[in-house]
Amino acid sequence: RLLLLLALLATDGVESFTIHASSSIKTTPSAACALKAQRSICNFEEDDFALATGEWPYTDADMIRLDNSDDSAFYTAPRFVTHIDDRAIESLTTFYQDEMAALVRKKKKKGVLDVLDLCSSWISHLPDEGVVPFGRIVGVGMNEEELAANKQLTEYYVQNMNEEPSLSRFEDNSFDVICNVVSVDYLTQPKDIFEEMHRILRPGGVALMSFSNRCFATKAVNMWLQADDIGRMTIVASYFHYTAKWATIEAVDIIPEKLNAPERPNMSDIFSNPAKGWAWMSTAAAVNKSNAGDPMFVVKAEK
Repeated sequence: RLLLLLALLATDGVESFTIHASSSIKTTPSAACALKAQRSICNFEEDDFALATGEWPYTDADMIRLDNSDDSAFYTAPRFVTHIDDRAIESLTTFYQDEMAALVRKKKKKGVLDVLDLCSSWISHLPDEGVVPFGRIVGVGMNEEELAANKQLTEYYVQNMNEEPSLSRFEDNSFDVICNVVSVDYLTQPKDIFEEMHRILRPGGVALMSFSNRCFATKAVNMWLQADDIGRMTIVASYFHYTAKWATIEAVDIIPEKLNAPERPNMSDIFSNPAKGWAWMSTAAAVNKSNAGDPMFVVKAEK
């Protein structure tokens, strides 16, 4: 009991809360998650930006990096790791499921979705094909070993987008969805890339640029490192705005709202029933771990 008391005192900083009956922690996306994977932060309008579409306000100083060496050398060795935590990955997959299922419902002729995963790797975080009907899933990335290991891709191409920003191998209106996961901060030629994205998206298609607060700092562009979360959302939204006329541009937070820890039992309850104290401590630790995860944002644009 003394050990339990000391443990409880060590967790005294955890917030108190009342758990709602609808709260649940899921390990895989399901229909119950639908439309709960995002909270809108901002819908961007034309007058939110200093210049008109077609202008480009950024300079080489904005795009410089601490390490301006050839990215091909940096990505020579495969990295079979994830760059965001499990909660962020689950949230991204659930978000994709929501967005893509809605896109399927909107299509005049029900069919499959063709997806382009830019800056792709060994995992694309897409929902299962049984949940969303896919056609082509094309990966464009830097490391062939990683791309070959990605079981969701139907085809892939090795391409350094900072050296070759053109997507000329794809015809106009080729894809329903373009994804980019935690890599927009590394793009040194975003103007060309975002123009190409608009060209190859089908009308009504969406571009989904997701990011967290993690990065390889030596490879991220200068203005990204100088910005906070809101500033980074604005940077990505501005890439969309300045390169083409998009129907909508929106920033969303896709991490579920934070949980609060259950109310700690009083000392008399703990001493009379130590199991209650252990149960509280386990739950509080799990909630605290969940709340301490990576943030995850998406800027999405519809053509």
